[in-house]
Amino acid sequence: MSVGLDAFPFHLHPEVLGIAVALVGGYVYGLRRLAPRLAPAAEPAVTGRQIAWFTTGVVFYLLFEMWPLHDIAERSLYSVHMVQHLVLAFVVPPALLKGTPWWLLRHLVRPVLPVLRLLTRPIVALVVFNAALAWLHAPGVVTGMLDNAFFHAGAHAVVVGGAFLVWWPVLGPIPDLPRLSPPAAMGYLFLQSLVPLIPASFLTFATEPVYDAYVGLPRLWGIDVLNDQRVAGLIMKIGGGMVLWAAITVIFFTWAGEEERAATRERLAVRS
Repeated sequence: MSVGLDAFPFHLHPEVLGIAVALVGGYVYGLRRLAPRLAPAAEPAVTGRQIAWFTTGVVFYLLFEMWPLHDIAERSLYSVHMVQHLVLAFVVPPALLKGTPWWLLRHLVRPVLPVLRLLTRPIVALVVFNAALAWLHAPGVVTGMLDNAFFHAGAHAVVVGGAFLVWWPVLGPIPDLPRLSPPAAMGYLFLQSLVPLIPASFLTFATEPVYDAYVGLPRLWGIDVLNDQRVAGLIMKIGGGMVLWAAITVIFFTWAGEEERAATRERLAVRS
């Protein structure tokens, strides 16, 4: 049955709002109450760029987990559900990591630092994250997410947790868990960009619906189940790859700029 946007009336998602409020509240509390005690005196407690990154992460979380996208994903189109997964895995976690001052993040993870040290090893992080993604896209799990809102929220929490682990070796700012070198980080992200190609191909080239739970749902704008499924596969294949390759490009040019500046300083030192 073909439907329009009017089939998805406004619906507030209090659990999503609660998480966003908790994130912002914890961030503000950390900057106002903990900074005098934990932030190094020789550097600012937080920069404007960090605040912008953190705000971006929270805004994207709200946009893609609230009405109407959440309702369309849950009650009509799997491709929209895939966009949610893409944002939750490749946009929100890196934005929050880049937006959190290192001293605050170090304070937050100190109780679990030994476990985090193991889970953020590059190979371990890749395996954990991609296992979480594979589980998230299993037909039974997709059905469970459509049938139970609490299970849906828990499944998204699993993929977000895995995403934090997979981004940590590239963006983690605390000295206890050093980042990968730029060449290693580029190779690491390149490897991650290849892994989703396999499940994405199953969705793109399948001749029958993979997720029976979406078969009987109203079809927004008349988009049929198979085309919706193919679009979802392309989003997984192309969308995730674009984000990862953008990150690789930024790392490369940042690294090249630092190398050039170091070479310039060395030449000036020799001349002087």
